[in-house]
Amino acid sequence: MLTTERRVAVVTGAARGIGAATALRLAAEGRAVAVLDLDEAACADTVGQITRAGGEALAVGCDVSDADQVAAAVTRVAAELGAPSVLVNNAGVLRDNLLFKMSESDWDTVMNVHLRGAFLMARACQKHMVDAGWGRIVNLSSSSALGNRGQANYSAAKAGLQGFTKTLAKELGKFGVTVNAVAPGFIATDMTAATAARIGIGFDDLQAAAAGEIPVGRVGQPEDIANAIAFFTGEQAGFVSGQVLYVAGGPLD
Repeated sequence: MLTTERRVAVVTGAARGIGAATALRLAAEGRAVAVLDLDEAACADTVGQITRAGGEALAVGCDVSDADQVAAAVTRVAAELGAPSVLVNNAGVLRDNLLFKMSESDWDTVMNVHLRGAFLMARACQKHMVDAGWGRIVNLSSSSALGNRGQANYSAAKAGLQGFTKTLAKELGKFGVTVNAVAPGFIATDMTAATAARIGIGFDDLQAAAAGEIPVGRVGQPEDIANAIAFFTGEQAGFVSGQVLYVAGGPLD
C-alpha cells in the first residue's frame, strides 16, 4: 500500500476458500475487513486469524441476495468499522446440472447469489466510495463464463458479472472508483471438492486431471486469487478499471 489512510474492505463469502484467503490478504495489507457470509458464526475462523495477526476484522452474517439484509450489513460495517471503500463480491453457490435436469430453483438460486448479490452489495457500498472520492470493487467471475458443461446457470451468472463490471467501471470511474473482475480457473476449494463428489471421483484425482491440462502444471490455490484481488484493490491500481483478469495457470481457449 502506498497510503497510511485506513481503508475498510468488505469481502463476501469470506468464511472459507477464496473469500477467506482474500480477507486475510487484505488484512495483511492494513485493511480493516468485514468478513461477510450467510452464517455469521462460520466467519469466526477467518476473523480469528486476522485478529491474532494484529489486524482488525468484523464478522457479519448476510444473505447477499436479500436487499434488506445487505442494507443492514453495510450500515453495520460503516458504524462499527467505518465506511467501506473496498468491496469484493465473492459469495457464490453451485447448483450444477445438465439443462434438461436443471430446475428453476437451481437457476434462480445461482442467479440470485452471484448476480443479484453483487448488484445489491455494489449499490449499497458505492455511495460510501463516491462520498470519499475513492473506491475499489472486484467481482469474482470464472473461467466458466466461457461455457462449461453442466453449468448453464453458473456460466451465465459469471459471464453476466463481466458485463456488470464493465458497466460499473464506466459509471463510477469519474468518482474515483475502479471496478474490475477476477476470473479463476480450477482452484482447490470446498466448492471444487463438492464437484468431485457430485461426479463421483476423488478430489485428488480431479485435481490431478485438472493439473494435467493447465500449462503451469498445477491447480490454483485460494491465495493465487487473493493475490490478483489485492492488486486491483490497491492504491497503485487507480488507472486499471473495467478489466477481467483470468487467473487460470495459462491461456484459455
